Amino acid sequence: MIENSFSILFYLKASKTKGQKERHVYARITVGHKRVELSTKMTCNPSEWNSVAGRANGKSEKAKMLNSLLDSYQMKIHQARKQLMDLDKDLTAESIKNTLIGKSEDRKLILEIFETHNKEMEALVGKEFAPGTMERYRTSLEHTRSFIRWKYGKDDMELKYLDYEFISQYSFWLRTVRGCAHNTTVKYLSNFKKIVLNCVKIGWLQRDPFMGFKMVKREVRREILTKEELQKISEKEFTIQRMAQVRDVFLFCCYTGLAYIDVKNLNRNQIIFGIDGEKWIEAKRKKTDSPIRLPLLPKALEIMDKYKDHPKCSAENTVLPVLSNQKMNSYLKEISDLCEINKELTSHIARHTFATTVTLGNGVPIETVSKMLGHSSLKQTQHYAKILDIKISEDMAKLKKKLSFDDG
Repeated sequence: MIENSFSILFYLKASKTKGQKERHVYARITVGHKRVELSTKMTCNPSEWNSVAGRANGKSEKAKMLNSLLDSYQMKIHQARKQLMDLDKDLTAESIKNTLIGKSEDRKLILEIFETHNKEMEALVGKEFAPGTMERYRTSLEHTRSFIRWKYGKDDMELKYLDYEFISQYSFWLRTVRGCAHNTTVKYLSNFKKIVLNCVKIGWLQRDPFMGFKMVKREVRREILTKEELQKISEKEFTIQRMAQVRDVFLFCCYTGLAYIDVKNLNRNQIIFGIDGEKWIEAKRKKTDSPIRLPLLPKALEIMDKYKDHPKCSAENTVLPVLSNQKMNSYLKEISDLCEINKELTSHIARHTFATTVTLGNGVPIETVSKMLGHSSLKQTQHYAKILDIKISEDMAKLKKKLSFDDG
């Protein structure tokens, strides 16, 4: 940046009101050959003004007060100039004036920046981002919009006002007004933090407002089915065909780790012969668009074979006749009652059961399980190993009880 000549001059400007003795004190800022003028909102009698010094004459309290205020105003002009230099912005008389009065030429708004981020992200869905991730950022934007309206009564806010208090209040709003659970609150704040950190990197924000703000997810205890519970569900006889059908779909998820939407969308073309000559599933997770490649276990093959001639499967080229999620959950509640299992049966518990009881619990390496689940990182799979620690603890408690009886 080329350093231009810079000067500040305070002078009196005649009032438009006739007969008024006092005149307004103006500041003239000159950079290079261009200058701007702006009112200091102060006044002085011409007889008490020193035009050479650009200050009031005399040692009266009024003169001292005016000169002190003008010194402060001059300091603000220097600070505005330094701010522009630090940000490597164009240093002009106009830009100094705009910085001084708080008028930014490139005024940044929080929601505008968030919307731009989401539009760019949308263009990369299917390439770098999954549809589910995009949906989370859309929801996060709407939550941020609602919070700003609730807290500040505005449709948007300038980025420069983003601080620790904003983040703290946003967290409070998510947990109270929106009624979000702790981990859900952390998830939405993490989405917003990504936008904020981008602004810090670009230089639009001088410091990270999240600095010092704790965002730690709490460990969630995930329910799983034991080997005995799986067997109980598998061997249960159902007189209602649809209930037996729902049970089979649920068990298929337990032996493949597929989520509800993935088993619903699973078509016969996605059943292939793998490297070992056996049948595999080759598909993509709807939620993350990550690949799924896994060999089918005998139990899953039995269920598939059972429905190979089912009219719905033949007509739609699907592997299983999957009902709507609402109907599935309704029937699964009845199944858990009939099988006397005191756990809520869902597609989530089926996926967790595959990861623990079916695979990790039988010695399948965590890296292999991670790939079969379609996880993008091993970290996503590691919490299943923690669930197994709980199972080990329960089993050891049973063993201790048994040994105490033997000793007796």
